[in-house]
Amino acid sequence: MNTDRCCENSNPRTFARRYVDVFGWIIPGAILAILPKCPMCLAAYIALWSGIGLSLSAATHLRVLLLMLSVGLILFMVVRNTRRLIHKFDGHEKIIWRSAVC
Repeated sequence: MNTDRCCENSNPRTFARRYVDVFGWIIPGAILAILPKCPMCLAAYIALWSGIGLSLSAATHLRVLLLMLSVGLILFMVVRNTRRLIHKFDGHEKIIWRSAVC
């Protein structure tokens, strides 16, 4: 008798996938750490690094966009890792990935 198991053929996490997960935490955290508080400083840094001049309103919008993107990415990573941990310690042996065909 052939019994199909949902997660039996799931692939283990590769070395490259682990790096992607680590950089998923590092990049938004680094952006939040080095993002200046005032929009004028952000405009000055962008002008210094790239030679592109930004207006104060454009720098304000860019700063808010970077803040929202970084916080959103960090919240996504928290939810994803919390889901993995809950599923892992909930009595299941393996994590069911969305790509697994059941």
